Amino acid sequence: MTLLKKFTITGICIASSILIGCQTAEVSPTAEVSPNDWPQYHRTSNAWRHSPLKEINKENINKLKVAWIHQPGDIQMGLQATPIVIDGIAYYIAPNNNVFALDAATGKTIWHYQPDLDPIVEEVFYVAASRGVTVGHGNVYIGSLDGRFIAVDQKTGKEKWSTQVTDLKNCYGCLFSSPPQLAGDILFGGTTGGDQPQRGKIYAVNAITGKAEWTFDTIKDDPKSWPRDSGDVGGGGAWLPGTYDEKSDTIFIGTSNAAPDFYGAEREGDNKYTSTLLALEPKTGKLKWHHQEIPHDEWDYDAAYEALIVKNDKGEDVIVHLSKSGFVSVLAKNTGEVENVWPLSKHINFVEGVNPKTGELINRKPMIAGKENIICPYLLGARSWNHGAYNPDTGLWYTNAMEACNVVVPHPQESDSVAMAGLYLGVSKLVAVPPPGEEEGSARLDARDPITGKLKWSVDYDLPGLGSVLTTAGGLVFNGDSRGLIHAYDADDGEELWSFNAGSGIRGGIVSYAANGKQYILVSTGFGSHAPGFMASVFPEVSGLPGGAALVAFTVDSASNDTERPQE
Repeated sequence: MTLLKKFTITGICIASSILIGCQTAEVSPTAEVSPNDWPQYHRTSNAWRHSPLKEINKENINKLKVAWIHQPGDIQMGLQATPIVIDGIAYYIAPNNNVFALDAATGKTIWHYQPDLDPIVEEVFYVAASRGVTVGHGNVYIGSLDGRFIAVDQKTGKEKWSTQVTDLKNCYGCLFSSPPQLAGDILFGGTTGGDQPQRGKIYAVNAITGKAEWTFDTIKDDPKSWPRDSGDVGGGGAWLPGTYDEKSDTIFIGTSNAAPDFYGAEREGDNKYTSTLLALEPKTGKLKWHHQEIPHDEWDYDAAYEALIVKNDKGEDVIVHLSKSGFVSVLAKNTGEVENVWPLSKHINFVEGVNPKTGELINRKPMIAGKENIICPYLLGARSWNHGAYNPDTGLWYTNAMEACNVVVPHPQESDSVAMAGLYLGVSKLVAVPPPGEEEGSARLDARDPITGKLKWSVDYDLPGLGSVLTTAGGLVFNGDSRGLIHAYDADDGEELWSFNAGSGIRGGIVSYAANGKQYILVSTGFGSHAPGFMASVFPEVSGLPGGAALVAFTVDSASNDTERPQE
């Protein structure tokens, strides 16, 4: 670290002493980021979803009140985005690619942008929803519902460039429901559609010009992996945001299941690189290493989730990576070598286990075509795509989890017969059910050691939490539930300290930032997505929950803030 960077970090600690503490615990690789900002999807490239601000803390959380509310005016599929906040301005994307820039202290709209979308977006399965924007190089970037990467001027909201990346008419599901991410001057991202007959790809363009740079094919060109032409409809979409690790100059991004999801007889082989965590060179797209968590996936166990980076007991960087399978893989960051595998899910029967030293599946349960198979976990996984959060002070990873299974009857399906809004699942029956021996499904918020999986505390929910978690240096954990309650817990022991009813469930991200010297908690509220439909048979109440879309900011009034402030 240069002297200038050291001085800058020290200055931030002194100038912001009322908001943050100069922590001596594990330090983020992006420690130079202003503590007042939430500048990227997970805030930092290690996917911690942790804010170093602590003006809002255990002592005054009971005084947290609504500061402002912004309603985008479109509630289709709910509000699934994680907001970005930089220099007192909040950026977020609402349904149907409506993008807003707001004054983060008041919620006042600065500008609004919506691309002129191709009418085909009304015909696809993955309608309306987007999980966020990316900000950099003076631009706000979106991945559009009609298959484009778009750059919008950060100050004015005027479109700078638009690059058509995919062709939805010939590639069903090849749209962007997550924001492309930055790796220097490279803007990269993958498409939705692992459950449709497509050949998954990860695309990269020049972030300044929009010019295409490279494409990575998630379907390996190898007849041992994909016999005949099965790979052409093999799925493998990288549908969640990847991360860029500047320290190793590496993109980490996971891929979806193989397709058809539950019928694997016509795609014999390991089906690389589906259900895989990839490490790519950002300038070329060249593969550095990969770890396939579910070879020949017949259970719809995507590996698209966040790549959490922490240190092991040797002080080495490792990646902690959950997949839908319910297993968490701990991998050496530089090589992908397996260091441990532990179960998050309590009910797993598709294998007897996973070798914690090699990651090899132990005694796979074969899927029998034409027969009912009870498979645990179910197709939404031990957790949906909503992300966990890691607190360097407690050393704990906080994540939602749920327990449910599927009854599946695998059946051949012709890919040519799948309509644009259809799914390529390979089933004649698919129903979510409670785990064997249980009367109903269950859900919880866990606090765990990310390396060993050891449970520190857990809070039971009667419906799964489908929003992403936030943790802060104020010793707090924030989590939203499906009914619309936003909860704040003590990060050390899980005691609930505060809650607020937003009126509609939480599906997006919760972030924290500071504006005008005051800390805020910002929550994307508004229940939606396809998940409630898939889980309704095991969690019936979700089908009757109200939709919505509102960005809600909370703060503690200065007059009621018990935190000691320095003399003026």
